[in-house]
Amino acid sequence: MNDSGLALAGLRAPEPGAPLDHLLILVDDFALPAGTFRIRAAGSPGGHNGLKSVEQRLGTRTYARLRIGVGPVPRGADGWRDFVLEEPTAEERAAIADLMPEMCEAVECWMAEGTSHAMARYNRKSAPGAPPDA
Repeated sequence: MNDSGLALAGLRAPEPGAPLDHLLILVDDFALPAGTFRIRAAGSPGGHNGLKSVEQRLGTRTYARLRIGVGPVPRGADGWRDFVLEEPTAEERAAIADLMPEMCEAVECWMAEGTSHAMARYNRKSAPGAPPDA
């Protein structure tokens, strides 16, 4: 299991379930297409072992996370477990690299203005260059 939460072992919510407003976790997400990201204020781990570990160590699900798209899992793949451990394709690496400046801006917005503002400004339903959803 991914034990990402180990790095946060000394950080705990003041009481079980309390929010940690000054923490932003960056995480890969195979449910989002490469070249996209989403900011969330809280939520379940959604099957992500790293987030399960973080939640266990922190004692709360109420922390911001920036989910970086690495998907989709290709048809015919042996499963998402193998997919997330594989080397990204050149196209996937390029899509994520192209997104880096905007993700940095989103993190700066989150630090200066908070999660709600960063979500409103940076979350979108489609990949860059794709037509917006109707």
